[in-house]
Amino acid sequence: MIELWHCKDSRSLRALWALEELGLPHTLHLLKFPPRLADPSYVEKNPLGTVPLLVDGETRMTESSAICHYLGQRYGDGALAIAPDHPEYGGFLNWLYHSDATLTFPQTLVLRYGRFESKERRQPKVVEDYTHWFLARLKLVNARVEGHDWLCDDRFTVADIAVGYALYLGEVIGLAQHYKPQTAAYLERLKARPAFGRANAHGSPLPGV
Repeated sequence: MIELWHCKDSRSLRALWALEELGLPHTLHLLKFPPRLADPSYVEKNPLGTVPLLVDGETRMTESSAICHYLGQRYGDGALAIAPDHPEYGGFLNWLYHSDATLTFPQTLVLRYGRFESKERRQPKVVEDYTHWFLARLKLVNARVEGHDWLCDDRFTVADIAVGYALYLGEVIGLAQHYKPQTAAYLERLKARPAFGRANAHGSPLPGV
């Protein structure tokens, strides 16, 4: 049985959404954010103290986009993945890495210095700069979804989950008002998926959001 440790609206939503899309039985452990403070014993399971943590037999994973890749390739006969011999495989991998290294990274700074830190440690200039950074880095997404419903092979894959989470988080923290019309429409398609609704129903919202 797959186990997943999850906080609502955190990056672990990517993993839970993928599990729901694939219909994979799993045990869900809900934590409040930040997990290492809400449940100090959690660091015994994951020394990083972060979510997600996915355990599948001997496999232990903590990187949300990598978990999407793993689940998509290993389960569901590849229905949510792109095979290595497919012409769009490189693009598929690029979207998966892009989703976290390029898109979610600036959002974490917006959250930390705009909401999570104590008032005396908040830095409005950092929030402003990294808000612009995030919106500027949406250029590839904006271009792709202008003429396509999905990111790869004109079908839904875990790449859409990985990138879609970043767009959803942007909505949660108030950045979606700046999305291009085609990108806002893409996010609505993603949120309309039943598996997203099931995954998003678990847990308590991020504090201060």
